[in-house]
Amino acid sequence: MESPVPTPEDEQTGAAPDRPLQRLWARLVSFGIADRVLRVASALFTAVLLAGVLLVLSRFYASVSGSTPEEQIPVQAALTPTAPAAPALAMQKEAPVVEEPAGIVPRVSLHTILPSRGRTELLTYVIQAGDTLFSIAERFGLKPETILWGNRYTLGEDPHMIFPGQELLILPVDGTLHRWSAGEGLNGVAGFYGVTPESIVNYPGNHLNAAELGDFALPNIAPGTLLIIPGGKGEFPDWRTPRITRENPAAAINVGPGACSGSYDGVMGTLNFVWPVSDRYLSGYDYNPEANHYGIDIHGEIGDPVSAADNGVVVYAGWNDWGYGEMIVIDHGQGWQTLYAHLSTVDVRCGQEVYQGDIIGTVGSTGNSSGPHLHFELRSDDYGRVNPWDFLR
Repeated sequence: MESPVPTPEDEQTGAAPDRPLQRLWARLVSFGIADRVLRVASALFTAVLLAGVLLVLSRFYASVSGSTPEEQIPVQAALTPTAPAAPALAMQKEAPVVEEPAGIVPRVSLHTILPSRGRTELLTYVIQAGDTLFSIAERFGLKPETILWGNRYTLGEDPHMIFPGQELLILPVDGTLHRWSAGEGLNGVAGFYGVTPESIVNYPGNHLNAAELGDFALPNIAPGTLLIIPGGKGEFPDWRTPRITRENPAAAINVGPGACSGSYDGVMGTLNFVWPVSDRYLSGYDYNPEANHYGIDIHGEIGDPVSAADNGVVVYAGWNDWGYGEMIVIDHGQGWQTLYAHLSTVDVRCGQEVYQGDIIGTVGSTGNSSGPHLHFELRSDDYGRVNPWDFLR
């Protein structure tokens, strides 16, 4: 780039600059004001540049003002350096309260949960598709058995007996529900559920007046009154699956038409139990004695083969009247038996010897079933109905 300042050669030769800017610069130099003009021009250029930057920023923040509160960030907050993250141990300490800078709009949660107000009354809940006894219990912060015991008069003792559209009573606390009958006494009712009479009388949701009850042996309580028994525990009769042995399979005569008769002899089990279906995960309820569910609901599709978990003799083969549908029970000897329920087909007969891995039926959804699966139970004379997860391999 050519310099606008005349060169020494120009001065010596007397040649004049041949361009306007060069001539203007030469005059400024000759007047002695070139440096002053240069400083003024630089200041003007800087001022124009700064004005342009401010104009762009003002337009940018004007457009941001139309966004949601969450997207608005004050200029001061944006320019404030972020503090380094505190060590993990410091997270355990209570964070100090920091006032929000002016201009920040607090976020509003659309899912605020109000604190519990200590409910003492019964609620009615309509079962939705996909609900189970356990999911409903979790929704209301109760134990599964509380849902079952609170609805014994509609569900009986079977956790599978729920369906969409059905109404359930939801207790305010863990316990059970009792429908008062004529001639009952508070001492007897309380003792049956494992609580004291006072815990029933004094519970606000029962609306009982101790001064008006009279003798606890024959209290003034109207028949049909529903009483909340806080902390009470019910009992589950074993109508569906009594202990069935090869020596006396007829003990299951009241269970259903699949009961066997006579006595049988045959192969003994190894007591090493294998999975009865190919899948090894749940598609329904897990083992939960407190909710009267003593087996596991193993995933399967209609028609999938079901095999014997160990060697043994068939002591029940057919329909169960108490919700298990098509059912098979195998006695393995030495006090052990396995149960297979909700089957689609039963492919063995009473007294038949089976060996570990033999096909005995197919997966189904018969009886009180929420969908295709195998309900599997494992029972011992010494330990009762045990958790299958602890024994299957």
